[in-house]
Amino acid sequence: MQKRELSEKEILEKQIAEKEIAERNVLERNIIEDIVQKLIYQMRNLKDDGTGQKCKYNIVSMEEWEWPQGVALFAMFQYYELTQDEKMLEYLKGWYDKNLERGLPEVNVNTTCPMLGMTYLYEITGNATYLPYLKDWCRTVMERLPRTEESGIQHVTSDFPFDGQLWDDTLYMTVLFLARMGVLLKEDSLIQESIRQFLVHIKYLSDTKTGLFFHGWNFHGCHNFADALWGRGNSWYTAGLVDYLSIVSVGEGVEWFLLSTLERQVRALSSMQDQSGLWHTILDHPDTYLETSASSGFAYGILKAVRKGLLPEVYESVGMKAVQGVLEKIDEEGTVLGVSRGTPVFPTVEEYNQVETCAMPYGQSMALLMLTEAMRHL
Repeated sequence: MQKRELSEKEILEKQIAEKEIAERNVLERNIIEDIVQKLIYQMRNLKDDGTGQKCKYNIVSMEEWEWPQGVALFAMFQYYELTQDEKMLEYLKGWYDKNLERGLPEVNVNTTCPMLGMTYLYEITGNATYLPYLKDWCRTVMERLPRTEESGIQHVTSDFPFDGQLWDDTLYMTVLFLARMGVLLKEDSLIQESIRQFLVHIKYLSDTKTGLFFHGWNFHGCHNFADALWGRGNSWYTAGLVDYLSIVSVGEGVEWFLLSTLERQVRALSSMQDQSGLWHTILDHPDTYLETSASSGFAYGILKAVRKGLLPEVYESVGMKAVQGVLEKIDEEGTVLGVSRGTPVFPTVEEYNQVETCAMPYGQSMALLMLTEAMRHL
């Protein structure tokens, strides 16, 4: 059948509608950009109020080198990639140079997270100063970090070894870095190691009933602790996998497996999303509080996966609903509210619900990731 040509009236109406959409998108993008600037300012100026959990390293202030700062730095790099904001790049160079001069902490899963950002800084600037640090750190991860059975990277942190334990956090904090180093150094063994880590973690952390992820697995006793389907832990997979597949090529068979795992997770998330657009800190327990950092991570991963054709477009509405929900949790100064403090694997679900909420770099940065991605959809 021959396609009917539009009348002059229909063409004019179409042009007006397209112009209105474009103008609305510009307005929304400007609003988001204003919020983003506030988010970044608050993230860079967070200070420990002295009431939080104690850790060998400060996990609140951006002056320190730990996993919350690593998540924040990665978010800033993605924002820089979108905007080419030179002030952001100067801040990132200054952050790394200052920490290198001061001296780096011991290598563990969580302190590896900032190294992911350094790989991007090295690539952007070509500054050879960073490469020896990257190589040495990568070698230590590969050769000296403790392993569980089946060679999973044990979730050793600055405070505890967590012997025999796998956590879903590890994929984001350490495995993305290994993949990036495999690409930078053209070392396939690092890429294969990253694939193994994803597969081992999925094997032991997947809840076959829901398609979601348990927070942890313990080879000593072979159990998933409280069988907690923890929100932020699940978001490490949703957000991390999409970035992982943007970093490295894993081959069709592995990619099919990883994406089918993602789609089953997102299908479950869609059914558990609160009317506010957010998710509960324990996903299948609506009596637990709504948690903003997890919701940001879900929104980011879902929207990026849809944009890249890794998830069906039907899920875009789930992601955008979460964006609106998170925006409601950002105050006028740009502080993201409703973010749970650093959370270990607990023996009971009730303990997850007792974790306090406060401003955290990863709360700010996961919202930044989400809004940076949302701007790509406008």
